This record gives sequence, C-alpha cells and structure tokens, in this order.
Amino acid sequence: MPLDRPDKRLAMKNETFKLKKVKGFKGSIIHVWLVWMGLVVMPFGALAQDIAIKTGAAQPEKYLELLLGKKVGVIANHTSMVDSMHLIDFLLAKGVAVKKVFAPEHGFRGTASAGAHIKNDIDPKTGLPIVSLYGNRKKPTASDLEGLDLLIFDIQDVGVRFYTYISTMSYCMEAAAENGLDFMVLDRPNPNGHFIDGPILEPENSSFVGLHPVPIVHGLTVAEYAQMVNEEGWLANGVKVRLHWVLCEGYNHQSVYVLPIPPSPNLPNQQAIYNYPTLCLFEGTTISVGRGTDFPFQVYGAPQIKGVPFEFVPQSKPGAQQPPHEGKVCYGFDLRGAGAQPYENLQIDWWLNAYQKASNKPTFFNNFFVKLSGTKTLTVQIQQNVNADEIRSSWAAGLEKFYTLRAQYALYPL
Repeated sequence: MPLDRPDKRLAMKNETFKLKKVKGFKGSIIHVWLVWMGLVVMPFGALAQDIAIKTGAAQPEKYLELLLGKKVGVIANHTSMVDSMHLIDFLLAKGVAVKKVFAPEHGFRGTASAGAHIKNDIDPKTGLPIVSLYGNRKKPTASDLEGLDLLIFDIQDVGVRFYTYISTMSYCMEAAAENGLDFMVLDRPNPNGHFIDGPILEPENSSFVGLHPVPIVHGLTVAEYAQMVNEEGWLANGVKVRLHWVLCEGYNHQSVYVLPIPPSPNLPNQQAIYNYPTLCLFEGTTISVGRGTDFPFQVYGAPQIKGVPFEFVPQSKPGAQQPPHEGKVCYGFDLRGAGAQPYENLQIDWWLNAYQKASNKPTFFNNFFVKLSGTKTLTVQIQQNVNADEIRSSWAAGLEKFYTLRAQYALYPL
C-alpha cells in the first residue's frame, strides 16, 4: 500500500505481530554505527535491528501520487528534510501544489527561542505564505485552510508530552476535521521511543505543553500519536479527521535513532535529547537547564544551590533570549561526562537532589511545574522527599493502563 489509513490498522497490527514473532529480535549486541544517507542508527542492546531507517518523507513513492491534483498545506520546520532537500522544495519540484506553510514553536527555520511569539511571514525562497501556529494562535482558522484539500505533517519529535510539536499536530488535525480536509503524517522515529514513564496528565492540567492523558514519555511516533488522538476521541467535540500516514522503514521501538538535525535550538545533540524528558521539568522551578550556554539540557543548576564545584553563567544568545538567571553564576551539575546514553526511565533523583540542595525551597516551584508534570502530586512528593522508587510506584497503575492503550495503536514492533 502506498499509504496507510485507519481502516487498515488491524491488518497492519497483525503484520507487525507476525514480524515480531518471526524475527524475535534475538541475536548478539551489535557494536556498530550504521550511517545511511546522513541518518545514523545506533543499536539499542540486543533488541536493535541491524538495518537502516528511512523516514516517511524519504519514501516519496508511497505518497507523491496521492498528492498530485490536490492543494496542499504543509506543517513543517527545519527538520522536514528529504535527503538534502527541504520537504517544501522537494514537493514543489515534484509538481505538488503546495499553497501554504504552517510553522510550529521555534518557527519554520527552527531558530526562535522557546516560548517566543512567531509572526506570519513569507518564505523568501518559495514565496509561500507562512502561517504561525505559535504565539497568539495555535490552531489554523477556517480562513487559513480555505482552498486546501489536505494537510501534511512532517516534523521530528522527541517523544515527550510537553514537546509542543504534538500539540501543534493535534490542533491541526482538529482544524482539518472541522473543515473537511484530509491529514497526512510522514512519520519519523522517536529517539525516546524505547520506554514509557512519568505520571499521566490529569485533565484539569491540560495545556499546550500537555493536551492529552498520556505520561511524560509516551513511547509513540507522531503517526502512532495521531492515530491515538483521532481514535480515542481526544479532538474537540470528538471530531475525527481522515487520517493517513507513511511509516518509517527499518524502525522498531527498540531502535536507537540519532537525529541528523537538532529538533530545536536548545536540543543541540543526542545527549540533550535523552536528558530532556527529565530536565525539562526544571523549567517549572528556579533551576536553569543551561539555556543560554553552549550546553543546554546537559547541565542543571541555580544561584541558590551551594556546595557544588560546577558552575555556569547563562547569557542571551540566538535561540535562548533572556534565559533564566541571565548573567548570574549558577552552581550545579554537569551531565556531559556520561556521554549520550539512552535512559530506561526518568531520572527522578535529579529532581530530588536539586530541591534538597536549593536554599530557596519556599519559592523553588512555580505554576508551570504542574503543567509540565501534569499533576500536583509530584510537587508534594518532591517537597516531602519521597524516594524515587515510591514516586515511580505511584505512577504504576496509570502506566499499566497506558501500556495497554499504546499497544492498540502501535504501528511498529514494541
């Protein structure tokens, strides 16, 4: 099939099951890096497959024919590449009638700071209008979609609930459903897709940094996530979009995928991407995660932490304007010595350690922490110095239910 649709899900799941059963993913650990057209695949223990990974966008034979004759809008950023060409340029070169570009947080070129308002613009290379979906408006309007037949989503995600690209995707799916457009996801691997962890988002804490009742690390690719959102009725008023996807080749959830392009300005390398699920919660506290340094999401600290030798000073720079504690010496912890190793779970001890060493405990947390964590409970647990095992145990019932839900929508071997 050149394109996968929801009505083919059962057949695809059966095929996935057979693949897992036949191959078994057994064999020795392969200590080798496979490089294929600029995409690096590092085996993840004995469960990794010794084959290269191709993204959905890198398989145009599966989707180009279906786009011809349609007026297309593309939700894209700097990671939306087909080999060495941007997806927009590639589609135009192939005769696809791309009419509009929709840009998420960090903008179309991926250079804006986190949280910065992005304005509508014109792409200087193609002359296409760029509609910002970050700032005052996060969902396309009927006017934005007028004259379009289909929206394409092709953005590299990192598999974490509060990484806002999946929120942008959800709002675009919702708008497409409400205005009669089809929605296509060109899938990409999840670099944190090998595990699931964290508290389930409680509905009262829903926001742009967490729309749906999933854990912090959800273990889904964007196509799997889109399918779950659509079929679980999580779009506004339970609307459903006509959803299509093009899957990655050679990927399974035990593959370790090293991103060829940094997905956002403050995730510059693989170690930052592995640290991000844990460290981002510090953005709901007075702790800096290194924004405004050359090593964001590879350190953490604050002026209020004492008695540790490592220090850093955040400064404004492209992609990190006015970072927390700008110009102040932050004392804390340097995580770079461990190298880029994938974690099996969230590093709860980092939160506990920072809080215990901070001299400003009454003001340590802000309201953003609850939005990021998805629950008020975690704040209390950290304040009461509940140990990491007990905190993780408190997530167990929710995670068990989510594992079952995730299995229903898995499009790759788990």
